Amino acid sequence: MQWDALRHLKANPGASLHDLAVLTFQTDQSFGALAARMEARGLIERVPGPGRAVRHRLTAKGEQVRKEGSALVESVLQESFAPLTPTQLQSLHKLLNLLVHEPGLG
Repeated sequence: MQWDALRHLKANPGASLHDLAVLTFQTDQSFGALAARMEARGLIERVPGPGRAVRHRLTAKGEQVRKEGSALVESVLQESFAPLTPTQLQSLHKLLNLLVHEPGLG
């Protein structure tokens, strides 16, 4: 769950707690607790935003953990899909995109 939060924060620097909660399919309260743990581990920083808003950003340690997690996920995906041919992978990719982008399906 922390890697997913780091991944979304990398793609959305300066995101609010609410934005990150939505992106990671959590409630604001749940993500707030996660963010507090991540801040305590030195993975993220909370910085002032406009008005009373609080924004979040990766620390150097958080970026390193994100990179390590991404490499691990990539390795698992490559191993998991190794039995598929390039044509089968392309078909799978098209089908998954259809599920994600087709109204009412994703």
